[in-house]
Amino acid sequence: MSVEIVVPALGESVTEATVAKWFKSPGDAVELDEPLVELETDKVAVEVNAQVAGVLAAIAADAGTDVEVGGLLGSIEEGAAPAVKASTPGAAPDAAAAPPKGAAPPATPAPAPAAPPKAAAPAAMALAPAVRKLVEENRLDAALIPATGKGGRLVKGDVLAFLEKRSAPGPAPAPAPPVAASPEVGAREERVKMTRLRRRIAERLKEAQNTAAMLTTFNEADMSAVIETRTRVQDAFVKKHGVKLGFMSFFVKASVVALREIPEVNAEIDGEDIIYKNHYDIGVAVSTEQGLVVPVVRDADAKGFAEIEAEIVDLAQRARVGKLAIDDLTGGTFTITNGGIYGSLLSTPILNPPQSGILGMHSITKRPVAMGDQVVVRPMMNLALTYDHRMVDGRGAVTFLVRVKECIEAPDRILLDV
Repeated sequence: MSVEIVVPALGESVTEATVAKWFKSPGDAVELDEPLVELETDKVAVEVNAQVAGVLAAIAADAGTDVEVGGLLGSIEEGAAPAVKASTPGAAPDAAAAPPKGAAPPATPAPAPAAPPKAAAPAAMALAPAVRKLVEENRLDAALIPATGKGGRLVKGDVLAFLEKRSAPGPAPAPAPPVAASPEVGAREERVKMTRLRRRIAERLKEAQNTAAMLTTFNEADMSAVIETRTRVQDAFVKKHGVKLGFMSFFVKASVVALREIPEVNAEIDGEDIIYKNHYDIGVAVSTEQGLVVPVVRDADAKGFAEIEAEIVDLAQRARVGKLAIDDLTGGTFTITNGGIYGSLLSTPILNPPQSGILGMHSITKRPVAMGDQVVVRPMMNLALTYDHRMVDGRGAVTFLVRVKECIEAPDRILLDV
């Protein structure tokens, strides 16, 4: 019986996706719940698994095709044996029967070389992020690139060598045509279609610029108390909770304190209405090979430091391997982004619509500051709050950032909620 493979429900407001890649080819055996195809939405990559065991009978939507929810991707012949495996044993008896005819046998081994490309498919599934990015951006077929890595794995050098060979004079490999627009620009420029995620990021950022009245206010925080606290309790914290105490949990909890005091920063505009949120779902920006995503820590006000740290680690890891679900990325009320991990000293973060505020953290640098009548050296961090001036007045924005600063400089405020 033939079973259709269709595009599953992809989450709220997501109606279509792009076929990123197939893990199987027609005729391949398929196990129950085995990943068949990866779909790229404007938020996450989603794998579609086999609902039955059998053989992949047909592919209706090739890689690069845009598909809608409920659309046909392909079909599985339930319970069937793989055609490739069935034909290979059959060829052996024919070859055995052929020798008496003399010259016929050499023709029969010819189908055998067709097997190696099939064997290369699993390797494509195990590509490292950097390798996968190169392959996808250049629209290459990983199975056609000679692999020199351990265990037959494809490494970045293999892809670069393949690209260099392709751009050299002479016959071009089959997968190359879509990449270079013309011989004149092929060696100096490269045209690559934007991924659906990158297109969506661009749309949302431009939407924020066009819709919100964005303004940024700045302050700085002395990180001495947080650093001292982390150093003092880190070993005991890891031993008890199995996760390190980072800076992000302090800023999440400090933001909750400030959001409670300045509720308009935790609100959004819907037409002519204002929706005030009485829950605190904090988005934490994570950079991945595919682009920036913002998974959400739900009910951060009800979670302790260990729970927040563990959840952030889990979300970040799943984001970087493309395992986030749509629900992980929706419903945030406020966002925190940390450019400091890349060395940023100061920036103006852009809003994550429809939210009204985003907090920017930056690198910690030791610099002289005035403490009373003395100049001392302290580990300082610049803070930036970008807010929607339609919703948040300057007084509220400045007060919010000052409250975050106070909580960071005196962490007991967080514990005591003062």
